[in-house]
Amino acid sequence: MAHKWYFPLACIGLVIVAMLPPLTELPYDSRSTQDVILSVLMISVQPYQAWGWIFHAGTLLLLLYLLWRPDQAGRALAGYIGINYLVIAAIQSHAVTEKYGFTLLTSAMVGTALLGIAWLVVTIQNSLKLSLHNISKWKYLLLPLALLVFWSPLKTEGNAVLPNFDPRLLFTSADYGLSYCFVTPVFLFLLILFSTNHTSLTYRITAFNALLYGLFNQLHWFNPNTTWMGVLHLPLLILSLVALFLPYLGRVHREKPALNPS
Repeated sequence: MAHKWYFPLACIGLVIVAMLPPLTELPYDSRSTQDVILSVLMISVQPYQAWGWIFHAGTLLLLLYLLWRPDQAGRALAGYIGINYLVIAAIQSHAVTEKYGFTLLTSAMVGTALLGIAWLVVTIQNSLKLSLHNISKWKYLLLPLALLVFWSPLKTEGNAVLPNFDPRLLFTSADYGLSYCFVTPVFLFLLILFSTNHTSLTYRITAFNALLYGLFNQLHWFNPNTTWMGVLHLPLLILSLVALFLPYLGRVHREKPALNPS
């Protein structure tokens, strides 16, 4: 069963990709890698703020289509995920920063692009199947996490990331549509809720890659300027863990022996 090795090999590959260092125009101390990454993420999306509504509208339209025709929406969801990841790889992974000059986040660009390609393959194969039946009620408890990143209630002031609960951001924030760490929890929530196959390779490598970035971004809690960013990355961490362990929870439930009536 060679296919059993695909997921471990893909995980190893994603770990290697995640370790690729940023490429900068000006040299930097390797101990400042997190600052290099943050310097890019703070400004890379700013030129595209006016386009944030497109991704909110696209997600809502996709959800309506999914609720209307779940039997046909699998290809649309997979295609949307793939295209959104490719857009993020092209936009969020680079910027001209004040301290480091032109900076390319190699790991983010390569990893997100590979996920985008993987989901486009799923689109071509039409292998993502969705259903509205037999959804466990506990899964709806994850909805607030998806709504939080869909809202992306934040603003930047200098090097600080602060809360911004402007309700207009629910429909306009480009931090949702153009940030890997904010769109991925929404994708994972939809897949957890509606997908009929939580053991597919693309689903699992998406969840594993999200876990890597979810863990890495918990470092924001140790910087008083980015504590709110740490809060906003909790959905990525929690939903990736749920997505990864969901197939095993389902297996345990199926294998649980029935109680014999006395």
